[in-house]
Amino acid sequence: MKFQVLDIIPHLKNPVTGGIVSTADRLNQVVQTARRAEELGYDSFSVGERHAGEFISSSPTTVLAAIAAVTRTIRLQSGVTVLSVLDPVRVAEDYATIDQLSRGRLELVVGKGNEVLQYPLFGLDLADQWDLLAEKYALLRRLWREEHVTWSGRFRAPLSAASTTPRPFAGAPRVWHGSATTLTSAALAGRWGDPLFTANAIQPRENYKALIDHYREEYARHAHDPRHAYLGSGSGAGGVFLADTTQEAKRQFGPVYEALTAARNVPGNNSPFRDIDHAVAEGPALVGSPEQVIDKILSYHGLYGHDLQSISLPTTLPFEQQLDILERFALEVIPAVRAAAPTTLWESADPFGGRPESAGATEPDAAATVSADHDNYRSDHAHVYAH
Repeated sequence: MKFQVLDIIPHLKNPVTGGIVSTADRLNQVVQTARRAEELGYDSFSVGERHAGEFISSSPTTVLAAIAAVTRTIRLQSGVTVLSVLDPVRVAEDYATIDQLSRGRLELVVGKGNEVLQYPLFGLDLADQWDLLAEKYALLRRLWREEHVTWSGRFRAPLSAASTTPRPFAGAPRVWHGSATTLTSAALAGRWGDPLFTANAIQPRENYKALIDHYREEYARHAHDPRHAYLGSGSGAGGVFLADTTQEAKRQFGPVYEALTAARNVPGNNSPFRDIDHAVAEGPALVGSPEQVIDKILSYHGLYGHDLQSISLPTTLPFEQQLDILERFALEVIPAVRAAAPTTLWESADPFGGRPESAGATEPDAAATVSADHDNYRSDHAHVYAH
């Protein structure tokens, strides 16, 4: 199994102590965590995107660019890029820039987002969220795979022979689809033959298993190569917490978990696991001794068959404590899970395994790429150069 660290950059007070860091410190913590995750051998680092609520992740591209500048090998992902509210042209440009800065380490995770207030903020109708996602993803795929794209649809102005720049580092980056509540994202991933990322955040595991099963059915129905039906899984809301014993982990982290859970009041999107005992026993929360957490990840793997395990740190705790958890998880949990649950993800059998420069990929000839970019620009703006 591979391992990802995800930060959707919540900016919350510790509900027990009332402590909170500044916006600048919180954003810099994300970059520092990514750098430390690379040092500890994590496979990827993911930055979320939210445009409402108690989050400061409205510009994940900026944060990922900062991470790209201070890391060399760790893959960079989004979690998720809220494609439904964005312009695919801008997404193609921004994330291709990060792909270039990181020399091919980018993989996108797209979705319609988990915050309904984002839609009116962008002047969009929530009722269109799934149609927006499907149309915009189809266009994004073309923009990364083709030049001189001519296109028309419902939700943006038509394109005529348009080419986005810069081009991605070495072909189109892989795109995953985030899935949390409905079959629609799972079906979209299956239709295109892309990997799926199940949120596995707040609901019973059976709810997510239904989405995963639908994904695999759609993937097979569209006759895609089953070897590449990769699956990622989240790790429960609230963050990972490790201690020498599960009882001690619950004693230390339980008050924080329960206060955060009690404060969340989003009808239809609240966790049924309201207390720490219930969350540890039956929910997706990775809270406990290293042995308890290993067993829980492997129990989910037995049900889901996932290839990539995502974890999030408890970001209301002191930063030094977060880094201690990150290190302990890397040293005491990851080796056991890797040994018990091997995967071909990002290995030689994976078509995207060698894509980053750090894995052996090489950038196309620089001079030819620059010339092509300039030729595309002149072609797309022929009316200007005609005078």
